[in-house]
Amino acid sequence: MAYLPLLAALAFVLSPIVSGSFGGFDPQAFPVPQDDPPVQPAGWAFAIWGVIYLALLAHTAIGATIRRNAPEWRAARLPLTVSLAVGAAWIPVANASPVWATVLILVMLGTAVLAYIRAPSERLVALWPLGLYAGWLLAASAVSLGLLAAGYGLTGEVVAAALALVLAVILGFQLMRARRSAALPVALGWAFAGIAAQNWDESLYVLCLAAAASTIMAVRAVRAFLRP
Repeated sequence: MAYLPLLAALAFVLSPIVSGSFGGFDPQAFPVPQDDPPVQPAGWAFAIWGVIYLALLAHTAIGATIRRNAPEWRAARLPLTVSLAVGAAWIPVANASPVWATVLILVMLGTAVLAYIRAPSERLVALWPLGLYAGWLLAASAVSLGLLAAGYGLTGEVVAAALALVLAVILGFQLMRARRSAALPVALGWAFAGIAAQNWDESLYVLCLAAAASTIMAVRAVRAFLRP
């Protein structure tokens, strides 16, 4: 059991190489084409995946070796394994269907949150890897839901982006109450900053909302770091 998260993490990290990189949903995959949607972060924001990949590999490697028999590491292993295993299949699904990709990312989020809540209290090797992962998945899930809302004509693009931001902030605060760590608000704040940058010359409303959300998360991250 201790090695399963590491194997799943390896599959997850290698999936972009095996399946090809993901550059976003095809705008034409929606009934209402989503060209440069305001809910989607700027391209540079996705660089956080490099940090998340390395952090998850380190976390799962430590869990399979140094902390193999540590009882406090056991509770998070199963949900993390499920999340990473589903994530390993996400890119080919996302390239085929935004709807099914959203279903999968919600499964990834739910299991990642469970792993984060159950994580041992070691900040560097447990809370930070799982907090960054869960935080980014929360933002990505909100973005996916916003894309579906606008792409299927349920609401306009700006309203969809605003609703996605509000949803991510509310759920983020709930998670921060459940488990205190700077990592989760860092990931959320980074995503919100990317959305703000994406809207620099587009929607002033989304820009201001995303910038405010990013600032709030930055403050929460500093507070959590100083008072763990």
